[in-house]
Amino acid sequence: MKKIVILVLAVLLINVTGCAGMSDTAQRSMTGGLGGAAGGAVIGAIAGNAGMGALIGGAVGTAGGFLYGKHKEAEQKAYQQGRKDAQYSQ
Repeated sequence: MKKIVILVLAVLLINVTGCAGMSDTAQRSMTGGLGGAAGGAVIGAIAGNAGMGALIGGAVGTAGGFLYGKHKEAEQKAYQQGRKDAQYSQ
């Protein structure tokens, strides 16, 4: 269990520092995946299979991060369109 936690934290640290050139959605997807994998590994370790927990948690976290990123993109696009419409009507 201790080795898995150290490994997950090391991977998390390495990947978070490499986010500089990524889009916001890609960053959210990666962060969700890493967080999900870490949480899944901990829960899986308690249940008896840390690897399976990390795999499932990572997949769910990545999907959640991607969907949240797409939602924020759509929100920003709607905001920008509203600003453009307001300027046009003046």
